[in-house]
Amino acid sequence: MTALLASVRSDAEALDAAHAGAELIDLKEPNAGALGGLSIGDIRHIVRQLRARYPVKPISATIGDVPADALDEIATRVIEVSDAGIDYVKVGVAPGPSARRCLELLANLPAAVVPVLLCDGGMDGELVASAATLGFVGVMFDTAGKDGSTLFDHVDSASLAQWLRLTQERGAMSGIAGSLGWAQFQQIRALAPDVAGFRTALCVDGRRSRLDPQRVAQWATALHRPAGDLGGTLTAAEFGAADTTRL
Repeated sequence: MTALLASVRSDAEALDAAHAGAELIDLKEPNAGALGGLSIGDIRHIVRQLRARYPVKPISATIGDVPADALDEIATRVIEVSDAGIDYVKVGVAPGPSARRCLELLANLPAAVVPVLLCDGGMDGELVASAATLGFVGVMFDTAGKDGSTLFDHVDSASLAQWLRLTQERGAMSGIAGSLGWAQFQQIRALAPDVAGFRTALCVDGRRSRLDPQRVAQWATALHRPAGDLGGTLTAAEFGAADTTRL
């Protein structure tokens, strides 16, 4: 079964997403970029509110959009976010000359880091292999640009399947995100990642608008349904707004 990661920006959204069936609550600020970070104070507040109602619900948070060569800043932010009480710290890493060094730094920090490999324009298979061997708790594949294209527009399904399998074989959690909507549902199900992450697909009117608990519940139902029970029987309600619901 693929778990649903819901990206939220407030305690109200976090509680709504958890109640609607999201397995992993991800804290970020969509107004500040693809992996925009919330303030440490906001993270602590949301964690307190969520833990009071859902004490074992996993929580992740992003550090913000930081260049891969800003190693000192990355290290500082990772520790600050980790110390705010979350379970997983998400850090975006794009292919480039500093990517390998960034991954090595992240692997040696005293925090449960999940590198988010940003696949805009493609992904370096050697970088994926490196990430898989460094002992991270998880590896996700995502996009930095929110321009209407999806993860599958930048990376073919065969490559993604290979990379997800490599990640899982190393004992890490595998995940995908990147402007995913109902049009990509069958591809998501075929890949069967451990986690699929969404923001705009769960919102009323774009990724910067309010998260809609009903959409969270629809995605949770669809992702959790056994593959043998699919048979093209998703309801109109589950398909919601079709292609207009993207991350």
